[in-house]
Amino acid sequence: MHTYMEQDLTNLQYPIGRPVLPEAPLTAAQRTEYIGQLAALPAQLTAAARKAGGVRLENAYRPGGWTGRQVIHHVADVHLNFYMRFRLALTEDNPTIRPFDMNAWAALPDNDAVPITVSLALLEALHSRWVTLLWHLTEQQWQRTFYHPLYNQTFTLDQALVQYSWHGRHHQAHIELLSQQA
Repeated sequence: MHTYMEQDLTNLQYPIGRPVLPEAPLTAAQRTEYIGQLAALPAQLTAAARKAGGVRLENAYRPGGWTGRQVIHHVADVHLNFYMRFRLALTEDNPTIRPFDMNAWAALPDNDAVPITVSLALLEALHSRWVTLLWHLTEQQWQRTFYHPLYNQTFTLDQALVQYSWHGRHHQAHIELLSQQA
């Protein structure tokens, strides 16, 4: 049984809930929705960061969590990897992707030295390329796969689209939590 405090921390860690991956191929309408979420993320994350303000972005969104600054840099770092996973799956047969230590990446010195505007601009350019690619995929290409050794699981690009769309909204919600802090 979870205590109220544990439940509160879980709600802070997963403010939009956990992702639910589809077992069947997505419909065209579902893909359109998820691609739209990816397209909108850079502007929405930028707006959330502006609303939180510079000082609050130096705070953690939850006890033991990353600062807003780290979250924004993390989204740019991870979405670069996500984009590459799509490209690998489209050009190789079920490639094994390379996991990485996200906490170690968050602790690298450029996260403190580089303004978040750099990562937000990177995200804007990256999502422009990524969304363009996604709009041009065929039904067959959406069913291409990659293998994730950390989870010992193969994912379709449909499933990856759902997961990666969730990831952006998940971290946007973390930044929005910072704007509610006193």
